Formats: sequence, structure tokens, C-alpha cells
Amino acid sequence: MSEKKIEKTTIPTEGKTVKRFSGVVINAEGNKTIAVEVEAVKMNKKYRKRYKVSRNYQVHDEKNTCKEGDKVTFIECRPLSKTKRWRITEK
Repeated sequence: MSEKKIEKTTIPTEGKTVKRFSGVVINAEGNKTIAVEVEAVKMNKKYRKRYKVSRNYQVHDEKNTCKEGDKVTFIECRPLSKTKRWRITEK
């Protein structure tokens, strides 16, 4: 069970605060685009029961190095297409 890791970091050159996620590649068929699934564990306020929530992100992979099943870390960036607003930092 992987938890959603939201980290706010500062890019040294630009001085902006960006979000950072970690997830698993579920689809790598596109050209320079991969689909990454990020899972989070949330808790119901009233009943205190934990449950999983997952979300898919379209991430830019400049070198087409990622394959299905790889764990990647990605950060937000400028809009690259209609659905891509993320780019890979680590594989």
C-alpha cells in the first residue's frame, strides 16, 4: 500500500513552490507520455475508517525511459498539452 506523498519543494532557479508526487507507471504506450497512478490513504471523519483513493496523472517523459510497473517521482510544471502538467524527476 503506497501512500500519496505530497511534498512542496522550491526550485532553486525559479524560486517557485511546486508539488511533488510518487506513483507507479500504469501505461507507457504514448510518445513521451506516461500514465502514473498515485494512491492515497484517507480517513472518514465520522467513523474513522481508512480507505484508498487513487488518481491517474499524465506525465511527460522526455526520453521515453519508463516502463509499466516502474516507480517514479514527478513534479508540476507549465502546461505541456491539454492533460499534461507534470514532468518526471526520478525513476
